[in-house]
Amino acid sequence: MKKLNICLVSLTVAPDSQDGAAKFIRGVFDYLNKQDQFIVKLITAKWNENLNIPNIIQLKIIKKSFLWIPQFIFKTLKLIRKQHFDIIHGNGPKGSLPLIFLSNKKKFLSSLHDLGPFEAKFSLNFLEKYLFQWVAKKAIIITTCSNSIKNEIKHYIPKISINKIYNLYSAIEDKFKPYPKEAQELKKKMGINGPILLYIGRIASYKGVEDIISAYRIAKKINPNLNLIIGGKPDFYMEKNYEEWKCKYKDIYFLGFIPEEIIPFYYSMADIFITYSYAAEGFGLTPIEAIACGTPVICSSLPVFKEILQDNAIFVPPKTPPILAEEIINLMKDDEKRDAMIKKAMLYIQKYTWDSVGKKLQKVYQNFLTFEKNQKF
Repeated sequence: MKKLNICLVSLTVAPDSQDGAAKFIRGVFDYLNKQDQFIVKLITAKWNENLNIPNIIQLKIIKKSFLWIPQFIFKTLKLIRKQHFDIIHGNGPKGSLPLIFLSNKKKFLSSLHDLGPFEAKFSLNFLEKYLFQWVAKKAIIITTCSNSIKNEIKHYIPKISINKIYNLYSAIEDKFKPYPKEAQELKKKMGINGPILLYIGRIASYKGVEDIISAYRIAKKINPNLNLIIGGKPDFYMEKNYEEWKCKYKDIYFLGFIPEEIIPFYYSMADIFITYSYAAEGFGLTPIEAIACGTPVICSSLPVFKEILQDNAIFVPPKTPPILAEEIINLMKDDEKRDAMIKKAMLYIQKYTWDSVGKKLQKVYQNFLTFEKNQKF
């Protein structure tokens, strides 16, 4: 049987980047590589480190606003035009940007993970929206990682056909599991005494990190031994705020970038994981990772979190630090509730595996090939 040539295109990929979209496309690449019927190449930009992984092609680009765009488009198109691909799959609006300029004979599908350009206050809001709409229109199939995002795409782009949008969800890697020994050693190494609240993710305005800090300050008045760890790098717009926080809140552990291989140790060390976005979430990978490592989750009451986590987290309205603090205090005092929560949640998240997601993706690819075949006649 002839093997299918698949080209994945993404602006970022894990572990060179740790955002959800970068982890998603890396998961897709790894899954497809394990299947005998596919030959897979992943084209991406090089931002931080050399991956040196066969069939992941990292393009050298200028790492500045706008300047990366022409290089990424030109170099990606040059590679795609050198080889025949049966399936071309873009990841996110920016990852799909070069594919817009393919000839009409070459079709592609795109994974769109969130509605950030429509919901969050980005400085380039208009351009981000336009790119999202352009990609959504040109792609013959769109995949999303939740039904919430699927419905929101239809809401913000009414003319789009809901039938071209497929929900895949996302998945976590096998490495996310409890590491009690490593967690204990890490806590000792950091010199931490007392319970730990943890946030890991991008430091962006819509992520609600400042609200987490405010809630922590309130909760710490009740429990002086409480600790807060914040892992992740600030985006360009939050760098000033981040540096101010580091100077102002000396009792908070601002870790910056955390190497991918030790993130599970931090999840395992925490008593509660908090993610508190008020917009622009497509799936919510970090709370699933935290649960897999045996840590209960408190998160904002965004529809996507409720869809993904069901009743396996405590939900708090966004932008309400006093309510968040109250839930932190209550959960921290109730060991029995924490244990019951995590026991139930760890069973629930077993549905988010790459085996499950990969099988759905293969069906989407089959639909893509059927569409292309019908277009030729």
